[in-house]
Amino acid sequence: MPILFDDKTRTFTLHTAKTTYQMTADEHDRLLHLYYGPSMNGNAECVLTHFDRGFSGNPGDIGEKRGYSLDVLPQEYPVSGSGDYRSPALVIRSASGIYGCDLKYREYEILPGKYSLPGLPAVYAAEEEAQTLKIVLRDENAGVEAVLYYGVLVQEDVITRAAQIRCIGGEKIILLKAAAANLDMITGNFDLITFNGRHEMERKPERQHVEHKEYRVGSRRGSSSHQYNPLMILTGRKTTETSGICYAMEFVYSGGFQGSVEKDQFNLTRMQMGLAETCFSYPVNPGETFTVPEVIMTCSDEGLRTLSWNLQNTIRDHVIRGTWKRRVCPVLLNSWEACFMDFDGRKIRELADEAKSLGMDMLVLDDGWFGTRDDDNQALGDWYANETKLGGSIRSLGQDIHDKGLLFGIWVEPEMVNENSQLYRNHPDWALRIPGREPVRARNQLVLDFSREEVRDAVYAQISKVLEESRADYLKWDYNRNIVDIYSAGETDQGRVLYDNMLGVYAFLERLRQDFPNLLIEGCSGGGGRFDAGMLYYCPQIWCSDNSDAIDRLRIQYGTSFGYPAETMGAHVSAVPNGGTGRMTSLQTRAYVAMSGTFGYELDPSKLTEIEKTEIRKEIAERNELAAFMIQADYVRLTDPFRDPVTAWGFVSKDRREGVFFAVATEIHGNMPVNYIRFEELMKNRQYVNEEDGKTYSSEVLRTIGLPLPRERGEYHSCRWHFVLDEKEVLS
Repeated sequence: MPILFDDKTRTFTLHTAKTTYQMTADEHDRLLHLYYGPSMNGNAECVLTHFDRGFSGNPGDIGEKRGYSLDVLPQEYPVSGSGDYRSPALVIRSASGIYGCDLKYREYEILPGKYSLPGLPAVYAAEEEAQTLKIVLRDENAGVEAVLYYGVLVQEDVITRAAQIRCIGGEKIILLKAAAANLDMITGNFDLITFNGRHEMERKPERQHVEHKEYRVGSRRGSSSHQYNPLMILTGRKTTETSGICYAMEFVYSGGFQGSVEKDQFNLTRMQMGLAETCFSYPVNPGETFTVPEVIMTCSDEGLRTLSWNLQNTIRDHVIRGTWKRRVCPVLLNSWEACFMDFDGRKIRELADEAKSLGMDMLVLDDGWFGTRDDDNQALGDWYANETKLGGSIRSLGQDIHDKGLLFGIWVEPEMVNENSQLYRNHPDWALRIPGREPVRARNQLVLDFSREEVRDAVYAQISKVLEESRADYLKWDYNRNIVDIYSAGETDQGRVLYDNMLGVYAFLERLRQDFPNLLIEGCSGGGGRFDAGMLYYCPQIWCSDNSDAIDRLRIQYGTSFGYPAETMGAHVSAVPNGGTGRMTSLQTRAYVAMSGTFGYELDPSKLTEIEKTEIRKEIAERNELAAFMIQADYVRLTDPFRDPVTAWGFVSKDRREGVFFAVATEIHGNMPVNYIRFEELMKNRQYVNEEDGKTYSSEVLRTIGLPLPRERGEYHSCRWHFVLDEKEVLS
């Protein structure tokens, strides 16, 4: 059984295929953490120490035992007010102004399957694939109960964490901080990897040594953000892609978050992930329960590559749902970079004809099709077709695209409104804005208050009508600013707004999924500003970045791969020189980079030469040949684009009989040394045929030395290898 309880020692042991997690309810009813790491048998209680630490205080209920302090003990769910001065997972204030609580172990329950969370995205699993541990902690005096959930997915080597905070007293409590997961490491010398960025340059891995301080990343923006991703990795100092210990926490939430790692005075390291504290003061009335969103937690002693596979496989098989799960997505042509908002119905139909002739599957109508939308200063919120601009109804346009043998997609931004719109003129109180103050504007738009059901219903009625009339197959859901003015006319307590607004977004998306089960929804927030596991629960793919430059995308997609599958990364081939960077790259290089994501095109085919069109047809055929293999394979990072002159990556089948690898030269110099790419994930002592050149290679040569990158003149040249095991040749 994956979850075991020893009633003599009150020790809980959670086993996955390769890891063990252990904790104990001690003699003072405190839930203490003992072990998380490679699989082990036995009890790890020997790691605990008890002696006087001077200024580390002692809980009042233990009498004169100076050697017992929560300030130095490893805990499962530390709280403020217990004598632990490190970062707490939970901070509460009573209605009468008293801070803190003292949670003690009360009971547990082991349940088949994986728990779910009301109104929130969460990992799911069949009953035979997972088991749930539910532990109840309680402080009767403070009127607080915390229910901790542990979901054990054995084959994925994943343990999920969530918490529910209940008010069991006679007066309400206010939550000021709420984390889902806490991990206390008694020993270890660690590095921390976080993923920072900005709009058009997201998820750059940053690795730093953990010193005696607290490291925090997070978002105060109302979304998970371009600036920091809700993913943290704690590693040993010598951990690499293929060796060493590492731990990850990935938040299944799309709003503001806070992750922290703290090395304390006695060299204990604490890792936490949960909700952002900024503008969070959530009231929980007597009898009510607040749910903290979930964290996916995993551990590997085989390096970062295996850690990433654990996260990627969990997203693929236990977060993404519905029709498009593990399914090859259509090759699309998006109208945005082809013509931006300067189009009419004739132009869109011409794009569709070009897309069909090139072998594409879908035409996507991006921004500019609705209301009076000819620029980005107006009409958000008015989700009805501009029939004059389109030369007819959205129904007729959708029908025309379908008649050409293409799927039809459409862009929307449901959470936003322009002040210059009919919706805002009719309902100005539906926007988040502070009374009596000019709002903070971004792109001349405001954020709608999705915490209010009537707002969601009104927007949903418009958008669902468009989807029904056009028979749309794909919806691009965008979100192009952050939240600043935190005030809801529908809330009596403004400390609820950000969390309730996010629940409203999820409710809207879930309704879409139920009403349009075959609709492919792509998430977007100026590209990658809301690329997180929470959105992937509703949208099987997310536009990875507004930056479509192939060379920048090498870095963006590399960083994203640490926590997310390649097929979730929206990636397109765009025109050159690139509109954002001015860079020139070959069609082949652009295609190889985009082929490692969802794959599509973001250009005007009428401006291409016949030679370029022929090449695009070839690229689409190659992608279609490989796509089904790639979404089932393990993604491997072969080089580091932030350090190496060549960026190389690939996809290897689970049985290691086949592998497809790509490389792009990102540096060019006079008389350069030869760059070799090694393919370590292939099987040992075998022969592989490279289907690109028909030659047979020893796997030991491929794994140990590698193959030279072809020397070509010019910048950013690329190549591909497709190795298939030669069943006839086995080395002795």
